[in-house]
Amino acid sequence: MSTSTDRPEGRLTHADLGTLASMTADAQAASRALHLLDAAARRPAPSLAYDDYPREVAKTGEVRVDVAAQRIANALELHLD
Repeated sequence: MSTSTDRPEGRLTHADLGTLASMTADAQAASRALHLLDAAARRPAPSLAYDDYPREVAKTGEVRVDVAAQRIANALELHLD
């Protein structure tokens, strides 16, 4: 009796592995990503205390609507003109 988890006859377990160079590159990329995650995990979490945030924050600059956003808004009949 064969189930869906059985290997087809004659197929090796490692037959789907890539080349040594591609697997090495994948391992190096994963190692770099893990180092970045480790560094991020060591940073302190941002404060959730209300007093740690300013009450009045001045707006800097000007809000601008680019052409693509304006086209989408117009298509949705929001009319940002």
